[in-house]
This record gives sequence, structure tokens and C-alpha cells, in this order.
Amino acid sequence: MEFLTTLITNVPDGTADATVNDTRSREALRAAELAEQGHLLRLWRPPVEPGEWRTLGLWRADTETELRGILATLPLHKWMTVEITPLNPHPNDPANKKS
Repeated sequence: MEFLTTLITNVPDGTADATVNDTRSREALRAAELAEQGHLLRLWRPPVEPGEWRTLGLWRADTETELRGILATLPLHKWMTVEITPLNPHPNDPANKKS
């Protein structure tokens, strides 16, 4: 099943830059692992306000519970607010049309 996520990251005031940079580096590595495993399909950055971190993601998991467990492995998760929307196939989806 596929899911659309909105991930909003709020780093607590006073967090050391070195901690933020290390966490972001580990986040990139974990995202690459999840992509390799077939869970992370796409990521987008919508327009945001200065200082705001917001990411839209397309994920694959068997259940929402499984996806929540996967997202919990992201190093930035401790600073995230997560919104998950399950996606069901649409009968008019061009990807499902046969030639």
C-alpha cells in the first residue's frame, strides 16, 4: 500500500548546530536505506517559510502501523510531526491504463 506523508520538523531551540548537522547526515543515510528497501519512493520540498522544514513523501508499507514503525527509525523523527494519508488506487489513474 502507498502512503502520502507530511513531515514537519521542528528542531528545539538551543540544539547545537553540530547535533543538527549530524542528525541530518544520519537522516540522509537512513532515507537511502529505506529507498533501497522499497519503502521510500519519493520526497518533495513544498514552499515553506524561512526556518520551516516540511517534506512531502510517498512511501510503501503493508500497513499504516508498519509505516509508523519505519518512520520512527528516521533520526529526525524525534523532532517531527507526522501526518499520514493512505492512498487507494483510483480507477482513472493513467498509470493503470493499458495501451
